[in-house]
Amino acid sequence: MASDDLPDMTAAELALGLLDGSERASALRRLASEPGFAAEVERWRDWLGALFADWPAVAAPDAVAARVEASLDAPRGVPAANDNAGGVARWRGLAMAASIAACLLLAVTTLLMLRPAPAPIRIPVRVPVTAPAPLLAAIVPTGKGAPIAAAYDPASATVRIAGGVDVPAGHSAQLWAIHGADAPRSLGVIPAGPARVVVPAAVRPALAAETVLAISIEPAGGSPTGLPTGPVVATGKLSG
Repeated sequence: MASDDLPDMTAAELALGLLDGSERASALRRLASEPGFAAEVERWRDWLGALFADWPAVAAPDAVAARVEASLDAPRGVPAANDNAGGVARWRGLAMAASIAACLLLAVTTLLMLRPAPAPIRIPVRVPVTAPAPLLAAIVPTGKGAPIAAAYDPASATVRIAGGVDVPAGHSAQLWAIHGADAPRSLGVIPAGPARVVVPAAVRPALAAETVLAISIEPAGGSPTGLPTGPVVATGKLSG
């Protein structure tokens, strides 16, 4: 069996069927009397059975089979002239340990080969989105007065007006967008001073470069017809 400096491989040898004679009888007595040894033998049988089940049987070449049969038929128990019992046990233990290590290496290699390759990690590429530049206009009064600065921000769909026009009592100032030859589109009533107007969604496509912003004087609350009804008091063209 194993020497003092080698691991006890009796359970593995019994599971593999490598023991015979007095050694097999001794191992079988341990199997019946030592629960720990019996559990170790069962673990070896389960592991080796699962390992061998994954690999088909391969017939040994005739020359190898003949050598194995000759070694089985040879007289046993007669050591060579330069051998001793300790040396035989040591070499058999080393051979058993090497065989088990080879099986473990084969099992680990097989598992690594069968394990699916990890999915590649995709790093999303962020494409910077450039916000459209605002459109600017100088709304110039038709009479006296300084131009009024205005800006349309397409990102927020808002028109900001820096000042206002004089509005007679009982009337309202209304902002319009005139795109090309299209009819004026109302952007809403604005106060007499600085204003911020949110452009209705239906009108936003009409606000582009060359669109004219106009302010008219309407009845209180705005034009009742949807078109300018009072005088246009200031106009200015949007540009990028």
